[in-house]
Amino acid sequence: MIDLHTHTTASDGTLTPEQLIRHAHEIGISAISVTDHDTTDGVAIARTEAEKRGVFFIQGIEISAEYSDQGTMHILGYFIDENNDRMIEVLDFLKRSRRLRNPKMIKLLNEAGISITMEDVVNEAGGGQVGRPHFARTMIKKGFASSINEVFDKYIKKGGPCYVNKERLSPEKSIELILTAGGIPVIAHPKTLGVSDHGDLKKLIIELMDYGLMGMECYYFSHTKAETEGYIELAEELGLLVTGGTDFHGENKPNIRLGVGKGDLKIPDDLAEKLKAAHEKMVTGKKVEGRGLETGKRK
Repeated sequence: MIDLHTHTTASDGTLTPEQLIRHAHEIGISAISVTDHDTTDGVAIARTEAEKRGVFFIQGIEISAEYSDQGTMHILGYFIDENNDRMIEVLDFLKRSRRLRNPKMIKLLNEAGISITMEDVVNEAGGGQVGRPHFARTMIKKGFASSINEVFDKYIKKGGPCYVNKERLSPEKSIELILTAGGIPVIAHPKTLGVSDHGDLKKLIIELMDYGLMGMECYYFSHTKAETEGYIELAEELGLLVTGGTDFHGENKPNIRLGVGKGDLKIPDDLAEKLKAAHEKMVTGKKVEGRGLETGKRK
């Protein structure tokens, strides 16, 4: 069992990096990637814990790119060098943008009759990067809503009355950044792009490939069997890597379980092998045959 799309308290998950890896080990996860939103702050700690427990670890990230007026495009990066100077510079810029956005959202929520403070939300984040799920959990605790979905739908979804935009990279710049940091760029959960026509989706993916896209997240908790098969067919037609993950967030997505999503997600173990082989080919310029995952070793 593997999971190549997870989040920790470094962004908007509820498990710390150590807790996530321990949980993964306990339930039999053999390979995992931590892909926090616009940050690599949890990577080093998670990698150390994975080394202790013999879980193959892929350092990752999920970059939120500006896509349309109503949403964002998420680009996953695998095997990135979190110490790459350009990566550090850009992520610091995105963190500053998020920090400037948060007080403005507090002001709008207060004007809408939601009495919460920035201190409340920071405390809810527990020292991690503050994101909209922390606003939602704070509002639930204070009795202003009953669920995270309610908060997003009524107040803080993109275009909502209390939403404030923040700086985002373009898809092209997101892919470029991942490549600059030595990583493999993968389009996350293509279903959420809202492109239902196969031809239009193919056209979009080809455009992203021109920027350097190398893979597609075909296995995902909200993809139906037919959708998954369609995405795999498209990825194979275009020569893209196939990846998969649950988008695990802990209690911020309580119905999504590590490794299995809603219980019926089965991510093939060999996807991690193929991702590793692709990275080795990218680094060395030649394909490495017949090598399995080296658990507990940094790659």
